[in-house]
Amino acid sequence: MSYRILAAIILAAWTAGVMQTARAEQAAPTGGAMQTARPEQAAPTGGSTWTGIYSEAQAKLGAATYAKHCSECHLEDLAGDGFAPALKGPEFMSNWNGLTVADLFDRIKVSMPPANPSSVTPKEKADIVAHILKQSAFPAGKTDLPMTLDALKVLKFEATKPGNN
Repeated sequence: MSYRILAAIILAAWTAGVMQTARAEQAAPTGGAMQTARPEQAAPTGGSTWTGIYSEAQAKLGAATYAKHCSECHLEDLAGDGFAPALKGPEFMSNWNGLTVADLFDRIKVSMPPANPSSVTPKEKADIVAHILKQSAFPAGKTDLPMTLDALKVLKFEATKPGNN
């Protein structure tokens, strides 16, 4: 079995487990094993993908980091290669809708790139998430997306703009 097929199978199984766990945590929060925000990073008080949770500058940095570390599998346009999932579009939006931005960040943090997740820093991964949000047409704001799970946990991933249901 080729490495890409094996990686895709592992990725799919892991994604299903993460999403199930995240939904269970949202139904009954337990505090989990989330990282604590550093004092110099003010944690957002809430919001969603529609409230400008990343900056244009951060998304631009994320585009360069994405091109270097992610585009080989997820493609330059984030459409996925058939094995690696798309990081924008209806299926992507549906898969993450109702979760938090922390869930998306954590997924990338612990498993991407598959061969060496620690080769990309948490800041770079937050920048990549900002790039993904920009490519999904979520609006930019004035501050960078935080890089701690606690700070991202209060930010909902909402596929549809509130009031447009």
